[in-house]
Amino acid sequence: MSSDPMVARDQLKSVVERIERLEEEKKAIADDIRDVYAEAKANGFDTKVLRQVVSLRKKDLTERQEEEAVRDLYLVALGMLPEFEAQSDTGHDEAPQTQEPSTE
Repeated sequence: MSSDPMVARDQLKSVVERIERLEEEKKAIADDIRDVYAEAKANGFDTKVLRQVVSLRKKDLTERQEEEAVRDLYLVALGMLPEFEAQSDTGHDEAPQTQEPSTE
């Protein structure tokens, strides 16, 4: 900061005012987004799912696949998803692999 107290005060005031303006703009944008979701709901869309779709579109394919694989792993571990379903969702075999009994 400058050694002149008046310059420092003016700079601080400018920074604070810029932050306040941006906060007002952020609130206005948040209100606009809320209005769009309300419109979507009025048109019969599930806004919870719509928010998930918007969130997924922000991620690249690899990031989404990694998250889905970990989620499926957790669901299998908790008994909420059969193992073969988790494998088919991630592009692996449809059913768990079993070894043939040895004929030796």
